Amino acid sequence: MTRVATASSTTRRTRAALTTQIYCRPTCPVKPAKSRNVVFFPTAAAAERAGFRPCLRCRPEAAPGTPAWRGAAATVSRALRLIERGFLDGGKRVEDLADTLGMTTRHLRRLFLRHAGASPNAVATTRRVQRAKALVDETALPMSAIAFAAGFASIRRFNAAFRAVYRRPPSAVRRARRRARTTGQTDSLQRQLWLM
Repeated sequence: MTRVATASSTTRRTRAALTTQIYCRPTCPVKPAKSRNVVFFPTAAAAERAGFRPCLRCRPEAAPGTPAWRGAAATVSRALRLIERGFLDGGKRVEDLADTLGMTTRHLRRLFLRHAGASPNAVATTRRVQRAKALVDETALPMSAIAFAAGFASIRRFNAAFRAVYRRPPSAVRRARRRARTTGQTDSLQRQLWLM
């Protein structure tokens, strides 16, 4: 094992005891090891890479600014970013998302209900419907192509989700949009879509 020597106390953010193979914050309330048995690392990651484990009392891996310190909200934010990138599209399940985040499916669902107000599947479906609505409005793609481009696994699920949100099938929304374009009544169309 190589000793890491630093002269400045400002760089001594993580101290590690050679005798116990545990690293701590400098402010840990545990009785410090003898100075000859202590090495310093700039980060908790460097200490872990050197073979030390975190102290269970001061939890140095949960230092300010780390995801562990930010807690459940950071986990939900990361999950939302993954869902936004299409993680649950293409056959992956909530179980796969939970595994990626390092937790159980049940706990992930609880966190989503507490922080996002909906389940991970509901968030993913909303994202897909929003993407599909934009494609219906802006393109002339066939509905089947829109369904798969938006991330739906089947046309039936696309139609059901679209109807649940807009209370109309996607073809009716497209027809209304076309009629408004040909007659120049975009204001009345926007009111109609808003009232849906």
